[in-house]
Amino acid sequence: GRSATLCRFGARSFAATKLRNQNEASTSSGESSPAKTTELLEEYRNQNNVRDQVFSAISGDGSVKVTACTARNLVNEFMLAHTLTATPADALGRAVICALMMSNGMQDEQSVQLTFNADGPIRGIVAISTGLGEVRGYVGSPMLGEMTLSEAVGLGSVQVVKNHPDWPNPYNGITAVRHGDIDRDIGAYLAESEQRSCALAAGVSVNGILCTAAGGYLIEQLPDADSETMERISKNLAILVQKDGGDTLPTNLLSKGVSPLEIAEIVLDGLGLQPLQQIEPTFKCQCTSDRLIRALRLLSQDDVEEILIQQEKIEARCDFCGKVYNMTPEQVREEMASAKGDPAKDSDFYESKE
Repeated sequence: GRSATLCRFGARSFAATKLRNQNEASTSSGESSPAKTTELLEEYRNQNNVRDQVFSAISGDGSVKVTACTARNLVNEFMLAHTLTATPADALGRAVICALMMSNGMQDEQSVQLTFNADGPIRGIVAISTGLGEVRGYVGSPMLGEMTLSEAVGLGSVQVVKNHPDWPNPYNGITAVRHGDIDRDIGAYLAESEQRSCALAAGVSVNGILCTAAGGYLIEQLPDADSETMERISKNLAILVQKDGGDTLPTNLLSKGVSPLEIAEIVLDGLGLQPLQQIEPTFKCQCTSDRLIRALRLLSQDDVEEILIQQEKIEARCDFCGKVYNMTPEQVREEMASAKGDPAKDSDFYESKE
């Protein structure tokens, strides 16, 4: 079954690559008393998962990192903004959760973008998260009837783009969509394209028009992890799967009030747990009228004038949040005349806004 596959995936011995996490430098290697440990973890507790949370921790020897997430409120916000039915909500929710966990520990300005280009009726999925946990995303077809997630997604490719405003070029990776259930495809990408030893699960539970649980976990083997540690992780992961008992890990646990901290405690049981960070993810779109003008400036002047003559206005709808922008021909011409820099260059665009 799917759960067993995730468990075996977590126990495999891949060649681990160094994980850069700005929080690891502050991790203490000393042991704490139970009372001190309880006090240390108090701020990370999230009773009944009332608030959305991404929590990360590392084992006492620094060889395993666990990131766990609950994002029910966030998925409900996406469902409302995009009028999502159950299957598209499941697809977008899982993609956003994967992006959140993959961006954990990155610099604030860094971003991870997941794009599923496949032949299913959902017509593609896009999810973007920054290091701050600011997320946005959309699906091509927000309202689909009853069908499995794999049927909705279909077969194709998943592209991962990591970027930073100061980088000359983004990092791009791509792999095939083999399962169509989002998290297993992202897990396969991490193993194949980035050679990262990990176990990843993301799930969404929808009842009618309401998301009742959403979240996931990402367990990563870091350099110098020994076989004894990984055997313990494998056993702990099996316990986690058993406690959940469902096919959409870890939604059953989240529905029962098991928090990201508690998920990390189960995975790292017997290995020591050192908290790294927690963030509260938010739905934040970056669309502005300036971006619309920037897009128009990438067209020729003749093409823009032709649109203005034919339509007598410029109207655009943001795929990420649904906001509609309307501009008169006079507004468009005035904005384009005063715009500076090369619209094809991010650096020129951001500098012109400062």
